[in-house]
Amino acid sequence: MSNRVLVSGTPTQWVRRPGGNIQCAGCHHPSVERLICEVVEELEIADKTIAISGVGCSTRFTVPVDLDGLVTAHGRAPDAATGIKRVHPDAMVFTVQGDGDCIAIGAGPLIGAVSRAERITVIMVNNANFGTTGGQMAPTSLMGQVTETTPQGRSASTGYPMHVPELLATVKGVAYCARCTVHTPANYQRTKKYVKSAFQKQLDNVGFSFVEILAACPPNWRMSPIQCLKWIEETMIPEFPLGEFKNVDKIE
Repeated sequence: MSNRVLVSGTPTQWVRRPGGNIQCAGCHHPSVERLICEVVEELEIADKTIAISGVGCSTRFTVPVDLDGLVTAHGRAPDAATGIKRVHPDAMVFTVQGDGDCIAIGAGPLIGAVSRAERITVIMVNNANFGTTGGQMAPTSLMGQVTETTPQGRSASTGYPMHVPELLATVKGVAYCARCTVHTPANYQRTKKYVKSAFQKQLDNVGFSFVEILAACPPNWRMSPIQCLKWIEETMIPEFPLGEFKNVDKIE
């Protein structure tokens, strides 16, 4: 902890590097970090929480967040979470993954965990591209979106955007799934409510829970942070509607 500092007024588990932010300017991952730490603090579960990050921009999650955790192989965070939860059933185990890590290379582990109703929580930060590796098309890239691998814009020949909460809502093992965003203060508070609900399903031993968070990626979107906020509002949300898609207290 000697190379990190607690910022006054922030949740206890969210600590910062003296050198400042380690994400790109305008990235929403720091907002997601803080939000999760606020939920952990309010639920008073820091001493039983284990955070698992995927490979990509989400890998940085383990640096400013003072929780037990680990970084897994690309796409395998749900597998690691499953193993940890089964060994420590009373722990609160969650993953933080990008959309590429979660639903591209990680689609198999995700669907496997969902089908088994694993008592874990997956938080997918959707910035509509492979952020860390240069901005290639991801399963969530929008139609017409320009990426490094779709310079003319995504077309039907490369498939259509994946709507993950809607997909997971059809699976019996899912207790909770939602989509939200942190691009405005009001949406930040709603996202916090959704994450808390997802964690509560795990605490209540109901089933698998999932939250997708729409997020900005200014460098790869080739936009300023302010332009990104407008693009989320006007382009991403119409494609990826916000809300809860499943919320049950018991899996029959």
